[in-house]
Parts: sequence; C-alpha cells; structure tokens
Amino acid sequence: MITPGMFTSQSGEWETPQDLFDSLDAEFGFTLDACAVAGNAKCRVFYSPQQDGLQQAWRGVVWCNPPYGRQIGRWVRKGYESSRDSATVVLLLPARTDTAWFHDYIYGRGEIRFLRGRVKFGNGGRERNSAPFPSMIVIFRG
Repeated sequence: MITPGMFTSQSGEWETPQDLFDSLDAEFGFTLDACAVAGNAKCRVFYSPQQDGLQQAWRGVVWCNPPYGRQIGRWVRKGYESSRDSATVVLLLPARTDTAWFHDYIYGRGEIRFLRGRVKFGNGGRERNSAPFPSMIVIFRG
C-alpha cells in the first residue's frame, strides 16, 4: 500500500529502515544523524528539527536521511559543503537524476550507489511502505 504522503512533502519523517542503516553503519561508523527526531534517530548524537541541522556544523561521519520535500536540495548542499570541511557524509536520497541538486552537488562530486528495488520506509514504526521512487546512497568523503 502506498500512502499519498509519500508523493508529497506532507510527511518529512520517513524513518530509515534499520537494516539499511545497520549495513552502512558497519561500513562507515556514523557519529551524527544530521536530520532526525528522538523517535527515529539512528545515532546517539542527532540534530532535531528544533536544532535545525542545516544551521549546525556537520563533523565526523554523518548520516542524513533528509525530508524529501522542496528543501531537499539544501540538505544535499550542506552535505557536500560539510565534506569539503573534512566530514564524511552519507545521504539516503530519492534517485532524481534530473534535478538541479543532483547535477550541482552530486554528479561528478560524490559516490553514488543506486539501491536495487524500492526502499521500505517505516512511518514512526507503525507501517512499512515501499517508496514510489528509486533511491540512492550518496557519499561525500571528507
């Protein structure tokens, strides 16, 4: 079942699947979740909406599953810029290769891993829905 909120920015809190995060965490050893709420944070240290991760310094090894709405480009830019300041940043993103943010900050600058199939997001642990779009992992190495 696909919910209408997945097609829009109505819900910005689509929780990262734990198994996907765990496999990446085993590879990278994350120290910061740059965009989370207490109920879905993947790291002990995280930035909540009240702290606004876009306004904070991203240091160390950073995980980011940003809101997929109109602001997503700002999160991609922040990840790219933080990597230029020595952070390693790993983002879970929709594979939207036609967007300005993809061409401005990812293509030719970051490592791209397209995910096979559709990611099954949890919405606060209550349900699991396959995304209606393909996804990718983008890695900016500091």
